[in-house]
Amino acid sequence: MKKTPQYRNWISRMRLPVASAALALAAVLLPAVITTQSVQAQTFTDLVDFNGTDGGRPEYASLVQSTDGNLYGVTPVDGTHGGGTVFKISTSGTLTTLYNFCARHNCTDGEGPYGALVQAANGNFYGTTDGGGANGAHYGTVFKITPSGTLKTLYSFCTQSGCTDGSGPFGGLVQATTGIFYGTTVGGGAYGYGTVFKITLSGTLTTLYSFCSQMITDCTDGAQPWAGLVQGSDGNFYGTTQLGGTAGAGTAFKITPSGTLTTLHSFCSQSFCADGVQGYAGLVQATNGNFYGTTYLGGANNAGTVFQLSSGGTLTTLYNFCVQIGCTDGQAPSTALVQATDGSLYGTAGGGSEGYGEVFKITPTGTLTTLYNFCGQQGCPVGPSATLVQATDGNFYGTAGAGGVDGDGSVFSLSVGLGPFVETQPTAGKVGAAVKILGTSLTGATSVSFNGTAATFTVVSSSEITTTVPAGATSGKVKVVTSSGTLTSNVKFRVTP
Repeated sequence: MKKTPQYRNWISRMRLPVASAALALAAVLLPAVITTQSVQAQTFTDLVDFNGTDGGRPEYASLVQSTDGNLYGVTPVDGTHGGGTVFKISTSGTLTTLYNFCARHNCTDGEGPYGALVQAANGNFYGTTDGGGANGAHYGTVFKITPSGTLKTLYSFCTQSGCTDGSGPFGGLVQATTGIFYGTTVGGGAYGYGTVFKITLSGTLTTLYSFCSQMITDCTDGAQPWAGLVQGSDGNFYGTTQLGGTAGAGTAFKITPSGTLTTLHSFCSQSFCADGVQGYAGLVQATNGNFYGTTYLGGANNAGTVFQLSSGGTLTTLYNFCVQIGCTDGQAPSTALVQATDGSLYGTAGGGSEGYGEVFKITPTGTLTTLYNFCGQQGCPVGPSATLVQATDGNFYGTAGAGGVDGDGSVFSLSVGLGPFVETQPTAGKVGAAVKILGTSLTGATSVSFNGTAATFTVVSSSEITTTVPAGATSGKVKVVTSSGTLTSNVKFRVTP
């Protein structure tokens, strides 16, 4: 794919230390108005360190909280057969390996899961592997796995001639309100630069879009989407590509459930790539309706950015990393953000005061606070490399891709003083639709309401309640009253027609 001279200049700078690039740009760029704050009170806990036999280097894939209260995740390497693992971990740190990939001849069961799992309404988990499958080592799969660890391969990529169905699904899946999964592949498709696909629970796959369909104009529609998709409140899906666009530096896009794609923004479209370069991470839609994300490079200091994007494509740079000497405020973010119950967005980046990565929070208006700096001492987790998840106990959980006692990475928790809440699965539905409510200490709950309308319910366990959307319910927060107080949902439940 042809690159513009402007983008080639940025590619060459990627080989330099970020601090050097920042100094080179300081003379020609006026820095944006940046605000940072000091570290707030927090408690960091290293829950478990991987040792290779139970998996290793849990990079990129975030954890997901299950209805049983545990967290589930994947490692892309190591395990019994070297192809990575699926694991569960309790919030107190008890780790259980559920599956070791490459257990079958030629890794037909998949190899190298990098995308996060998603728990479907049926209670099973669904995910992707970047490699393995029935058609070769480098093409990947979509799989289903039960909470007890029984795995079934639903689809092997490159089944079609020329891999027009895609190859290398690096990101995870998202389950739409219709129950169908949507995802992306980095390679394959009609033009070899990745796809957007949908797949049913039984494994019927449909390719919705092949990137670089505008190859004659340098893939202005984008190329190679690394991250998965997010479904917006309008029913459409939103995502990023790490290449392509008008400057070859990646895009943010919208795609309808039927496959009509709209490029919302091409990165590096502003002078000196002030709007960022390469969106490795996916997007998150905040309660204000806007989408938020990060770029790995670009911005005022060529160290990455945090940006806001409207559904219509208006991009606003909220923060330019490495504004502080030595990049103590972070650099090169490669993970998506998560909006917490306090309304702020939380994420991870490289750099930090120790140079081994950090956890930060940023308000929707751009005020950034460094919460935790990873250390370089023996046994410390190093390099937070996956999107954080806020569990219903109010704490954040994440993974570090390296460090720990054996150097194979770890799972950690971070408490910043946020209280417990409940989460609904799904977050939208019609009157009468079945809804699961996740939480902590739900035993003995006395009432459930949808924006004030009472609902009948059943307490399944201390972490799960089942209910249905009651007649007369309107969109709003779901509340559960327990003996210890009232728990409110982290997002509004949207009652659909």
